[in-house]
Amino acid sequence: MDAVPQRVLEYLTEVEEAAEDVLTTKHQIVDLDTKRNRNREALNALKHDMSDSDKVKVCFGNMFIKFPTSKTIEMIQKDQEQLDQEINDLHKALKAKVNRLNELQGKPELRGYHLSPLSSGEIKAINGILKR
Repeated sequence: MDAVPQRVLEYLTEVEEAAEDVLTTKHQIVDLDTKRNRNREALNALKHDMSDSDKVKVCFGNMFIKFPTSKTIEMIQKDQEQLDQEINDLHKALKAKVNRLNELQGKPELRGYHLSPLSSGEIKAINGILKR
C-alpha cells in the first residue's frame, strides 16, 4: 500500500521537473531574444547615425571603451550570429522537452511540431517548377 503513494509522488515530481525544464528553456529563449533585439537596435543606430568620428564608445561590463566603428559593427554582427545559433539550438531542445512532458502526462505528441521551413534553394526549385 505504501508503494502507490510513493509512485504517485515520484510521478508528480518527474512531471514537475519536466515542466520546470520547459519553462526554463522558454525563459532563456526570451532573454536571448531580448539581447538580440538590443544588438539589432545598436547595429541600426551605428549604420544610420555614423558621424564624422571613426570611433564609438562601447560598453564592456561597467566600462566604456572607444572602439573603431567598423570593428564594433563586426563584433555585434558576430554576436548576432552566435545568438541566432543559441536560440535555434534552444528551440530544437524545447521541442524534445515539450514532447517529453506530453509523454509523461499521457498526451499525444504534437502534430506538425517537427516541421522546418524550406531553404532558399528549395523555394527556388518550387518556383521554377510552378512557372513552367
